[in-house]
Parts: sequence; C-alpha cells; structure tokens
Amino acid sequence: MEEMKLCESDYRFMCVIWSHEPLPSRELVERCAQTLGWKKSTTYTVLKKLCDRGFARNQDAVVTSLVPRSAVQAYESKRLVDRAFAGSLPGFLVAFLGDRTLSEKEAEELKRLIDEHKEG
Repeated sequence: MEEMKLCESDYRFMCVIWSHEPLPSRELVERCAQTLGWKKSTTYTVLKKLCDRGFARNQDAVVTSLVPRSAVQAYESKRLVDRAFAGSLPGFLVAFLGDRTLSEKEAEELKRLIDEHKEG
C-alpha cells in the first residue's frame, strides 16, 4: 500500500486496534466508546472504510491490522519533513529541538541512529 495517510480520527481508531489486536469486533466497539466517545454505528462505519482501504481486517468478527503502526508513522514523518521542511531532516531537528537540550543518553542514541542510516 503506497498511500498510508490517515486523518487524525482514523489514526486514533487504528491505535485502538494496534494496542489490542486481535480483538473481537464487539470489544472494539466498547473500546471506541470508552476512548473515542464513538457510537457502535460510527465504529463499524470507520472499520469498514479502513478495511476497504487495506488498513484493517474484520474476519469472523475478529479485527486485526494489515498495516503496522511503524509503517504509518514512517509515512507521516516523511510527509511532514517533505512538506514543512522541504525534505531537510536537519531543518526538522532544529525546529523540533528548539530550546530543548538533550541528555547525554539521548545524544548518544541519536548519534547511533545517524550512524546506522548513513550512506556508504
């Protein structure tokens, strides 16, 4: 699936699925009522839409995701950097960090991640 864009409410709905899958559809309805304030009809409407788009599956009244949370997060992150920072990851990091300072542990983790993703 190339288009992994989800609106905010669809993303929150998928978070319920990702956090509790596999889950019976009736449990999904209950969880969406509790966490999102949705009615049963809203839950089933959104579930059908996301099943049609290939994000989730409702088979034998058991709901599972078809797309991992990490794939959606990666898509959205790239989209944000491309749109708001003209594709500049350093520009994004400067804006994200702002006046915040990093702990030694955070700085080391970022260095490790950068080293893992370097070209060549």
